[in-house]
Amino acid sequence: MGNSGTTGLRRVWNALFYSFAGFRSAWQNEAAFRQECVLAIILLPAAFWVGENAVQYALLAGTVLLVLITELLNSAVEAVVDRIGSEHHKLSGQAKDMGSAAVLLSLLMTGLVWAVIAWENYGSNPWVDLLR
Repeated sequence: MGNSGTTGLRRVWNALFYSFAGFRSAWQNEAAFRQECVLAIILLPAAFWVGENAVQYALLAGTVLLVLITELLNSAVEAVVDRIGSEHHKLSGQAKDMGSAAVLLSLLMTGLVWAVIAWENYGSNPWVDLLR
């Protein structure tokens, strides 16, 4: 694959098309990516309802986008491992498991950030009210 010899705007234009091809491939081949995209379609607009300021909007939306980024990277690792061979190998299993663990951590972080911000903005905890 190496250096294609393109530079400047042509290189950026080509990179854009490669990125769209990656999105299309993930959408067509990865059920988890499709599910997370549906979740993102719901949560990204909801971030402006749950959050109260720019920092909260950025945290809420950013964690959702981080899940998609992590899923794309996990899918890329899985594709490379599958390309190498279909026989079971300990390192192949470890690579896939670590990618899956990364997705899980991004999902947990998203849930935690959303819960903390929602609780801070809408929770009715008398102890929190005393601290304000």
